[in-house]
Amino acid sequence: MGTAQYMMTYAQDTERKSQLTLAHYNFERGLNAHAFFKMRDHERGQDLVQETFMKTWKYLVRGGKIEMMRAFLFHILNHLIVDEYRKRKTTSLDSLLEEGFDPHAPDESETLLNVLDGKAAFLLIARLPLAYQKVMRMRYVQDLSLKEMSLITGKSRNTIAVQAHRGLEKLKLLYKFTY
Repeated sequence: MGTAQYMMTYAQDTERKSQLTLAHYNFERGLNAHAFFKMRDHERGQDLVQETFMKTWKYLVRGGKIEMMRAFLFHILNHLIVDEYRKRKTTSLDSLLEEGFDPHAPDESETLLNVLDGKAAFLLIARLPLAYQKVMRMRYVQDLSLKEMSLITGKSRNTIAVQAHRGLEKLKLLYKFTY
């Protein structure tokens, strides 16, 4: 099993490059938004997205087949984010001050409120009935389409759409009465 196993024809190479280029064009923004939501650091999030595409390319070069590119990319990205969380170290206030952190600097209150509202809504998903929790996370956290959610859960697209709609209505009510 030497390098011959990993050799690609020109046509295969071109097909895989176009497949990855199309995926980059279609999903990069969503992946970056997801990475920023999880990491709260644009630069590190973008690095993780690029690493996601590199890992995907390596998988394709080895002859891997990807049926649902978007789900595959989010799967890889989520694993990289988890790895990043595991590597994180706590920093002291002194080191933050040395790097230029100013605790008395004016804050972006509107942005902060939007972030807090989003986090509050995200936390409220856990208070929904179990039937809606999974669908709401797939739809609004992972940003999966109805078709992708249908393939993952084995339920029809219509069933998923109804669950997402009902879950959103319940989430709105929870948010309204909680905050």
